[in-house]
Amino acid sequence: MTKTHVRFLIALAATALCAGTVTAQGRDPAYAAARAAGQVGEQPDGYLGVVGEGTPAIRALVNSINIQRKAAYTRGAGAGATIEQFAFVSGCNLIAKTVPGEKYKTPGGEWKTRTAAPPERDQRCV
Repeated sequence: MTKTHVRFLIALAATALCAGTVTAQGRDPAYAAARAAGQVGEQPDGYLGVVGEGTPAIRALVNSINIQRKAAYTRGAGAGATIEQFAFVSGCNLIAKTVPGEKYKTPGGEWKTRTAAPPERDQRCV
């Protein structure tokens, strides 16, 4: 199996896994409200981040979601991929799926609000 084939399989699995994880998170009204208010955003590493200081409740929400994501990444990693590689590919996909008005972190570490234009993603994202 070539590296390209492995990367494709990782990306495919990450997309499927993240779709389920994001759907489950979308059912939580606190998560939806925090996302809509720009208090949380997607990060290139595949984890949710707190934008700014964040309240203790927002930080707890993000920690809980990130624990779920890490568990999903751990289950999904394999076929020659590490958890970090799987999480990175997931981060690429999650940032790509943000909608205008939602926050995401650029590869340079800056929080941006998504516009109608494609988000800034790491050059390794395919």
